[in-house]
Amino acid sequence: MTSSLKGILCMCAGVLFLALGDAVSKWLGEVHSPLQIIFFRALVSLPLIALLAHFGGGLRKLRTRRPGVHLLRGLIYTATMVCFVWGLTLLPLAEATAIAFVAPLFVTLLSVPLLGERIDPPVLAASLLGFVGVLIVVRPGGDAFQLGAMVVLGAAVFYALMMVTARRYGANEHLWAMVFYMTAVPLVLTGLSLPWVWQTPHPWHWLGFAASGVLGVGATAFITLAFRHAPAAIAAPFDYTAMLWAVLLGWWFWGELPDVWVWAGSALIMCSGLAIAYHDRRTTLKRRPTA
Repeated sequence: MTSSLKGILCMCAGVLFLALGDAVSKWLGEVHSPLQIIFFRALVSLPLIALLAHFGGGLRKLRTRRPGVHLLRGLIYTATMVCFVWGLTLLPLAEATAIAFVAPLFVTLLSVPLLGERIDPPVLAASLLGFVGVLIVVRPGGDAFQLGAMVVLGAAVFYALMMVTARRYGANEHLWAMVFYMTAVPLVLTGLSLPWVWQTPHPWHWLGFAASGVLGVGATAFITLAFRHAPAAIAAPFDYTAMLWAVLLGWWFWGELPDVWVWAGSALIMCSGLAIAYHDRRTTLKRRPTA
């Protein structure tokens, strides 16, 4: 098996874990507050992350000289998760997934003011195409435009901010340190909120809370492996297999089927993301020194 194929398979596995985790969160959200869901997800995830860090080079990998950066990223991640889990309770699973696909486009746009990067005209055109796709999915002014769409868009913006901070500070911090502290902050914040949002879980819900944490860590591990085995331009496009899983899970558990507008908008968003990935790949190859 080639290294690129291993990367593709890891990416598909990671995306499947993410989709399953989203489905579990949507199910739990029918009874529990997003804050309670996020608390238990972080509570399960944190020791698993520490365990992976231990086997990936030792707990010394969790040392950091930038606690303030980790606090900031943790706050942003908390906002991301609250918005997305809340959005899952308001929208069909496939529609929420389609809107969340816009996050990489926000990363591209936010990289200009926050990182001082320049957007090439093809990337700008692709980004605008992606936003047209989002407008088709959410349909401002139509019956489909609702609070859920705005909440998930907010999650996409916060996620993009998290990725921009990772690009700025990630080179000097170990991956597992960034993931560990990013998970620790929402654990503390949502834990403080429990007296106001607590709902006693049904016995099956405890299994759901545990599954949510395990699936989240599994997704992170597989996606990390994907980018180790394959170039980003090859592995990243398979992130869009999430739409397939979202449609299947939404139909199977809630009888949800996307309408033609969701499919059309999703197609434009995916084309936009693929075009940006292709452009980045060509740009990287052109800048690579020749022997």
